[in-house]
Amino acid sequence: MQTGKINVQTENIFPIIKKFLYSDHEIFLRELISNAVDATRKLVTLVSIGEAEVEIGDQTIEILLDTDAKTLTIRDRGIGMSAADIEKYINQIAFSGAEEFVKKYKDKAEASAMIGHFGLGFYSSFMVSSKVEILSKSYRTEDEAVRWDCDGSPEYTIQKAEKSDRGTDIILHFADDSLEFNEKARIDTLLKKYCQFLPVEIKFDDKVINNTKPAWTKKPSELQTEDYQNFYKELYPYSEDPLFHIHLNVDYPFNLTGILYFPKIRSSFETQKDKIQLYCNQVFVTDSVENIVPDFLMLLRGVIDSPDIPLNVSRSSLQSDSNVKKISSHITKKVADKLDELFRNDRPAFEAKWDEIKVFVEYGILSDEKFAEKAMKFVLLKNTKNAYFTIEEYKEHIKALQTDKDDKLVCLYASNQEEQHAYIDAASERGYDILVMDSPIDTHFIQSLEMKIEKTSFVRIDSDTLDKLISKDEPQLSKLTEEEQNSLRPIIEEVVQKDRFTVVFEGLSQTEAPVIVTKPEFMRRMKEMNAMGGMRFGMDMPDMHNLVINTNHPLIGRILEETDPEKQKNLARQATDLALLSQNLLKGEELTKFIRRSVELIA
Repeated sequence: MQTGKINVQTENIFPIIKKFLYSDHEIFLRELISNAVDATRKLVTLVSIGEAEVEIGDQTIEILLDTDAKTLTIRDRGIGMSAADIEKYINQIAFSGAEEFVKKYKDKAEASAMIGHFGLGFYSSFMVSSKVEILSKSYRTEDEAVRWDCDGSPEYTIQKAEKSDRGTDIILHFADDSLEFNEKARIDTLLKKYCQFLPVEIKFDDKVINNTKPAWTKKPSELQTEDYQNFYKELYPYSEDPLFHIHLNVDYPFNLTGILYFPKIRSSFETQKDKIQLYCNQVFVTDSVENIVPDFLMLLRGVIDSPDIPLNVSRSSLQSDSNVKKISSHITKKVADKLDELFRNDRPAFEAKWDEIKVFVEYGILSDEKFAEKAMKFVLLKNTKNAYFTIEEYKEHIKALQTDKDDKLVCLYASNQEEQHAYIDAASERGYDILVMDSPIDTHFIQSLEMKIEKTSFVRIDSDTLDKLISKDEPQLSKLTEEEQNSLRPIIEEVVQKDRFTVVFEGLSQTEAPVIVTKPEFMRRMKEMNAMGGMRFGMDMPDMHNLVINTNHPLIGRILEETDPEKQKNLARQATDLALLSQNLLKGEELTKFIRRSVELIA
């Protein structure tokens, strides 16, 4: 048996770093500035504990672009490096100075805020450079300044240099295939994206480009409502003011800070996957936070910052970890608690915001059982009179009139108050209450409520006749015999499309319309749910409706008694077209014919 040690050649490392380590080459700037921030904060830590006797002075990190020379310089006044430091931290790939520093000073709060972890950040510079230089002078007065340069091969040079001030200059000479970064506007955009909230001032083009103390790094007691609103505008300059916010501040069993905002969602339903930003010690990591933020919370906006979220080697995406699940659960709990607090402390204000957060709450109930347990206490139902009820309140509100003969509570609802006005009006005349369920996910939400609430059903107001929607007594007797109905059926069926309408005869009140169009709840609901879920089943099927003929209405009797076949047909068509028109189902040529026929009848 033979054993050995795999020899990793540096000749092979550079192409891997250049092509595969980072998915997006623009990240080089974030990595190099993060290193500069670490170098600055290391010095502050050493001074605070008495291990460095220097004047900290100006800590500003400068970004200098020379478009003529095609160079970019990242300059800090941090801890600096000696020749020995460069040999240890630069020439040995993947030896992280930040990680070593944290271990050495693990009991110091400042040390725990170091950004670096993998020790590969500096080498991201070779993704865009044909040559990289380091000019550095250590804070230790006995160490000489040093210059290091490398052209992306394993060969490098290191020599003594002249530098009056401590700190480090990283000088990138842009490669020909990376000249997109040799533009002021491009660098400015990247600085705003990755460095907007770094804890050390970053200066570019003689302007400080970052907010070193963003709102989420402060205690809630230090902030007023105006501060939260201003921070929201800083994140989303052209957005409407949010409804309210949640300030996250956890230090056990993991570290997590951040602020989440509830935007005005209204009835739109679209998860916006780039609206919550993930930071690690104030360094922007990603806005793809699907693994840490539950789907329904993707409707929120804001910032999450945690050093305990596991990142891949390029610090560009999340890795699976138990902490991710814990943080996700905690965020869900905080959101539910905040909503419950708002509901209990100021219900009128909560109701005023309800229409704009309804989709969010319903989506949460559908997708997260723990959230649903809490949300069932504050989820609201709104009726056509703009009154709001909790579920228990609404059950009590309608039980006297809307309990059917089988002791089942029937909740009537409308999905479009304008289109279904005739049905709402008819139900209201009987004293029934009608809910407004008009969000894109209400069909799924209704299905969920029926599973959670015993002996309760939800039916859309136009899904059947009122007597059948809430069945109480024996149905009214029909004035037409079965034989007369069979005689009338072919006359009605001749004037409607048989593949879309099923003719049904029912004995209704004479005050009801002569013909009513209904859309069976089960089939319609199934089709809507499949469409919402992106399934093909049922999506290509035409909508099926019932054409209910009120056999007790005088007009139906007149159609049956008409002896002139043409007049009989026109009366039947006019009555059915009126019903179709009330449901916005009469269009195109059929609508044109109806208008002409109506004019002739009037004339």
